[in-house]
This record gives sequence, structure tokens and C-alpha cells, in this order.
Amino acid sequence: MEKNRLEAFSDGVLAIIITIMVLDLKIPHEPTLAALCAQWPIFLCYLLSFLYVGIYWNNHHHFYHATCRIDGRVLWANLHLLFWLSLIPFVTGWMGENHYAPLPVAAYGGVLLLAALAWWLMQRALLAIPDNRNHLAAALRGDVKARISPLAYLLAIALAWVDTRLSGLLYVAVALLWLVPDRRIERLLAGSGRE
Repeated sequence: MEKNRLEAFSDGVLAIIITIMVLDLKIPHEPTLAALCAQWPIFLCYLLSFLYVGIYWNNHHHFYHATCRIDGRVLWANLHLLFWLSLIPFVTGWMGENHYAPLPVAAYGGVLLLAALAWWLMQRALLAIPDNRNHLAAALRGDVKARISPLAYLLAIALAWVDTRLSGLLYVAVALLWLVPDRRIERLLAGSGRE
């Protein structure tokens, strides 16, 4: 099965997710710095969510570039991932509009956790295909970031009821962790001549 349509569809969905998030940014009704500063909680949520969606898009691109084949399981696993990512604009807006109240902050972490689990399921579906396993298994071995992220999200969800700032710091820390380039897939592609 060809992977090009899956990649194109995923790119389109991720672009729409970012578009929905930016449309949720409210334009101040007054031309003052105070009116602009009043929007800071919403803008910070947007910035963090934009970063997360960008990280998923970047990793999705690299991952599928290193993939040889897909099947029906992969299509459904990818759709499952896109479902959770499509909820990011909702929890982003909810968290920002409610000035980081505990429930919206915990819900944000819940969506990030479920997206991370969906990513893991998608990886497993891709690794179940023998042609992919040969290429990807070695590159994914010892993936510390993928193990730390869900634990950090769980901790952030729990901490939302103690101090939402701690949750926010954990969400930012995980995003920054993923911003550090992981060159395993790029080395794999360079070694196989598929760059």
C-alpha cells in the first residue's frame, strides 16, 4: 500500500489544526499594549500547542520517510493519532480562556498523553510490517524521550490539582525535550541512501 496519501492527508489535518488554533486568537478591541497583554494566557497556550503540533508534524515526516510500507492497521493507527491531535485546539482554547484552571490544564495533559500513546500504537503498527521492521527497529531502540513523555504528562495531570504552574512547566519541558533533534531516523536514512 502506498504511503503518499496517508502523508498528504496527515499534513492537511495538521495544517488545519494549526489554522484552527490561530483563528482562536482574539484580536484586542483597543489599540493599547494593555489590551494586547490581556491576551497573554491565550497566546502562551497557542505557542505551546503550536510547538507540540510542529513536533508531531516533524516527527511524522521523518518517521514516514523512513517507512517502506503501510497497511490498514497503520491507516487506522494514524487516524487515531490525528484524532487526539485534533483536540489540541479545543483544550488549548479552554486552558487559555480559563487562565490555567486545574481541570483545563489536566485535560490538556490528557490530550497530550493520549496523543503520545497513539503515536506509540502507530509505531507498533508500522513495526509489525516486516519491511519497516528492518529499517526502523534499530533506530527506535532505547527511545528515552518516548518513555519519559507519558510519565511527565501523567505527573502534570496530577499536579494540575496542586499547582497548575508545575503542570505548565512539565508541558514546556517535554516540548523542549523533543525540540532537541533526534538524529536516529536521519542517520538511518543517510545509511540507506534514502535521504
